[in-house]
Amino acid sequence: MSSNITIPKICLQCNKGFIAKTTVTKFCSHKCASKAYKLNKKNEKVEKAQVQEYQKSVGIDMQLIQSKDYLSIKETCLLLGISRMSLYRYIKNKTIKPSKLGGKVIIKKQVLNNLIK
Repeated sequence: MSSNITIPKICLQCNKGFIAKTTVTKFCSHKCASKAYKLNKKNEKVEKAQVQEYQKSVGIDMQLIQSKDYLSIKETCLLLGISRMSLYRYIKNKTIKPSKLGGKVIIKKQVLNNLIK
């Protein structure tokens, strides 16, 4: 069962025009498809390395933070992606209600989830 359709398209890799015989074709040749695949794999590796480097520089594993019920100030800042001063401003404005355990300030994760909703 042969298809007789011809669809003019532009290659996503080299930006040259070509005639596609299917509606899902994205590249003009096997060479362009291979280049795009390699570039995609390279970008995935770079992104993975950046995440690992960030976790090393921060010194805290994000999965560990997300599994906890109570968070420290530093962990809360990392989770929300805000600075320490911004977090203290939210606490002062009573947007976030902290708890104290001895002399340590901790924040219940449910408070953050309610804030986001």
